[in-house]
Amino acid sequence: MAEELALLVADVFEAAGALRRAGEALAGAEGQTQARWQLMSVVSEESLPVARAARRLGVARQGVQRIANELVRDGLAEFRDNPDHRTSSLLALTPSGRRALEAITARAEAAHRAMGEGIAQADLATLRALLRRLTEQTDQWAEAEAEAGTGAEAGGVKRGTRSRAAADRQPE
Repeated sequence: MAEELALLVADVFEAAGALRRAGEALAGAEGQTQARWQLMSVVSEESLPVARAARRLGVARQGVQRIANELVRDGLAEFRDNPDHRTSSLLALTPSGRRALEAITARAEAAHRAMGEGIAQADLATLRALLRRLTEQTDQWAEAEAEAGTGAEAGGVKRGTRSRAAADRQPE
């Protein structure tokens, strides 16, 4: 069991690398990066503080802040007042940002159709369910390790970040 899981982890990392490369190509065709695409996607349905967007993406706030500043500089996003917190502005897409996101999303939908050619929808649904279950069990393991003081959290395991991003079904 452990050996098979180790092989699955290696396969997931390989697939993630291939999907990242594809994502960079899709975003690049519209003059964006995958990181910018992901951030635009996260704030597309509701304006968010940068820290919350970073948590949803499972990455460091500082990197997201840099990308947010670039999006604002390029007119694709704007900072708005946050009625719940005076010092934590909300990041929101501008009309130009929405158009850029829609163009990338259209490219991604076509790419997903091509990538999924020949794979049964039921197989994809089963795989997604298994990956969600593995993610949840991994998060539970990391939480137990952190509570036991073995340092899994300190070792870089971020509990709960993938589940929210997957639920939002943002590009990966």
